[in-house]
Amino acid sequence: MASVIQVGEKWRALVRRKGFKTQCKTFAKKAQADAWAAQVEADMYAGVHNPGVLQTRYTVKQLCAIYLEMRAQSGRPVSSQSNEHYLIRRLDTELGHYLALALSPDILVGYCRSRVDDGVSPATINTEISKLSTVLRYAGAAKNLVMPDVVKAARPLLQHLKLVGTAPARDRRPEEDELVRVLGQLRLTFDQVYGDAVEFAVYTAMRRGEVCKVLRADVDVEKRLVLIRDRKHPRSKKGNDQWVPLLGKAWDIAQARLQLVDDGDGRLFPVAPGTLSKNWLMACRMQGIENLRLHDMRHEGTSQLFEDGYTIPQVALVTGHKDWRNLKRYTNLRPEDLHKIAAAKKPAKKKASKSPAKRAVFRPEAQSEP
Repeated sequence: MASVIQVGEKWRALVRRKGFKTQCKTFAKKAQADAWAAQVEADMYAGVHNPGVLQTRYTVKQLCAIYLEMRAQSGRPVSSQSNEHYLIRRLDTELGHYLALALSPDILVGYCRSRVDDGVSPATINTEISKLSTVLRYAGAAKNLVMPDVVKAARPLLQHLKLVGTAPARDRRPEEDELVRVLGQLRLTFDQVYGDAVEFAVYTAMRRGEVCKVLRADVDVEKRLVLIRDRKHPRSKKGNDQWVPLLGKAWDIAQARLQLVDDGDGRLFPVAPGTLSKNWLMACRMQGIENLRLHDMRHEGTSQLFEDGYTIPQVALVTGHKDWRNLKRYTNLRPEDLHKIAAAKKPAKKKASKSPAKRAVFRPEAQSEP
């Protein structure tokens, strides 16, 4: 906001704007002070006036590149196959030509509206502008850019216009023979390995990327365990390795895969995550199955573990969740399945003994060798 006041025989112009250094200058005439203040305000709004910063003409495109470089230097590069890479590329394409300091809530509203017109959900748009905020914050700090948090400023308006939102919790589980049909289609149309990978994902509740990354050497045959390397964690991106038990059918699938000849890749399921998702989608379409995602198999696997009677800590050992609140999101129990759990817990009836009851006598010599 600009103000022009008379000080003695001269006129002082003062311009204040959040995120910029206060500017002040004195002129002999009021018209000169008014013109200067108007120009400074316009430059600040356009993001080209900030004497306290040496470089102010960075575009969003340049900051995206700086952010990617920072990530690479930190040892946590953004994979070209990751969703994060796609988000940054989208921001680069749609907003890259804007000066970073010139971004405004109006510009973000226009961007979000164009994404809605493309058929993108409010939840996805929310993820995109959140990534924009991250890029501006980290890359801007790296270049000593002092800028207002335009995403934070725009959020109330974006939420009011319902341009951003959160995704509803998914509770979709395969019905009756849907999973059997999809697995059969994968093996028939593509290859046995795709059906095996998806089925393994169900019985281990593992993510797509984790399944495709498992090495043959990561399977402990004696203990029936598999090592998941660098498992997803909100804070630890590297070194979060975890041994996971291979229960029931998961162990059978792993054994069958280990008996096959290694093609030199060294992985238990030598397939690309993107190709696995693509083939899954095609198999669902060929079977006429709608709204069933590959990631839903992680929900299915988690729910099956609870239905089999495992406790929260035991299920967490398989899924890798550290907090029940997060584990709960992946649990979609069916009410009728509680009967199965109750039946499993019900003790079997003991046959009545015809002989008089005798006190059990502890005999060390009767113990078996450890």
